[in-house]
Order: sequence, then structure tokens, then C-alpha cells
Amino acid sequence: MKKELLTVLSNEKLNGDNYIMKLSGASYMKPGQFVEMLLPGFTLRRPFSVSDYENDILQIVYKVVGRGTEYMVDIKKGAIIDTLTGLGNGFTISPTANIHVLVGGGIGIAPLYYLAKEMHKKNLNIKVILCARSKNDLFFTEEFKKWGEVILATDDGSLGIHGNAITALEGQITSADYYYTCGPEPMLKALSKKYPNGEHSLEAIMGCGFGACMGCTIKTKQGFKRVCKEGPVFNATDIIID
Repeated sequence: MKKELLTVLSNEKLNGDNYIMKLSGASYMKPGQFVEMLLPGFTLRRPFSVSDYENDILQIVYKVVGRGTEYMVDIKKGAIIDTLTGLGNGFTISPTANIHVLVGGGIGIAPLYYLAKEMHKKNLNIKVILCARSKNDLFFTEEFKKWGEVILATDDGSLGIHGNAITALEGQITSADYYYTCGPEPMLKALSKKYPNGEHSLEAIMGCGFGACMGCTIKTKQGFKRVCKEGPVFNATDIIID
């Protein structure tokens, strides 16, 4: 973990309620790790997954869901943001998988972008499943196509397959494949029951972001663990989602 002052390079609307922000001055981070940003006027830092990293430039995607993210929409280029970087444990790329299947749901698509980019550099075979409520909640669909096959699914059928992640995955994954996922809890719960051979990146309300407050504790087969410290990435067979 490092405390760094990052400079905003851009802050633009992506689609719907989703925005993309790029900042400079960040130390290296692995796919699956996250940052905690301190916004002026707010007491607690806000956690955001790393959606891309190159040299010292960090990219995040955020969805407007409350006062903090509403404030972020108006942050201008050149603003300085106090940020904790390099938090959590990232994805572990399977050395034996035939196909690496990435499954993103809604805003959970964001961290898989960086993962796919790094997998492509290693010449790995990639398949991407992107799911959302509607086409207005999907993003990076064309970008992912640079690195592998892309399958889209929406709950309302407005784009791609009419259905959810499980519907989209039918016939797309075998026991020789390995999957990596991030998205809403119901999606993760369904995936863990049907497909044990993978890793889940979890979302949680975090007070500190580095394991001190215990506010993001979850149940696992090895006991209680913290999403911010032992996670946010966990093996699919370890987590217990009630």
C-alpha cells in the first residue's frame, strides 16, 4: 500500500451512469487490485477497482450511485486526489487453463479490462462474457474484442443474448478452462455453485481499505476474511455467499 497524490488527466462520461477517470502518478498495480480515494468534504475514502494501468497512469470506472460519486462527476482535469494505491490481492492467472474466461457483470466489467489486457500480452486464449441489465449498462465491448471472443448478454434482451451470466456461459466453458469474474452478488453466487474452477473479485463497503476496521469481513471455508486485505479476489470454492 502507498499513499500517493494523483493528478486527474481526464474525467468523462462513458455511458448511462458510468464514468471513466484517468490519473497520473500511480505506482504499479496488478489486475484485480484497487485504490481508495479521499474526496474533499468526505470523511471516508471511496474504493475503486483498477480498470487499467500503464506506466504511471491509472484508470478507474465508476458508477454514480450516491453523494460521493455524484461529486466525482464534477472533478476537473488537474485536480489532485489523495489516494491509497496497491490495495488488496489481485487475480492469479492459471498456468494450465485451456481458455481463460472473463465474466463481468455491470460495473464489475471494469477490473476485467486490465486483466484481459495483461493476458493478451502473454498470448493467452481469452473469451469474454459481458453482462448487464441493459445495453446502456455495458461498456468496453469493442475494446475487449481486440483481445478475444466477446459474448454479450442483457437481462432485458436489448443487446446480445437475452439472459444473465449463467445463460451466456452455457456451452462456453469446460473443465479445462478457468474463469475470472466480478459483478453483483447474485451473479457471483450462481457462478460459484455451477462453476467452481475460477476466481471471484468481490465488492464490499469498506471503512479503511487495508484491513484495520474489519468492516468488509465475509465468510469463507477457512473462516472470516477481509475483502480489502485477503481479497478482493478469492477462489470460487472458498467463498460462502448466503
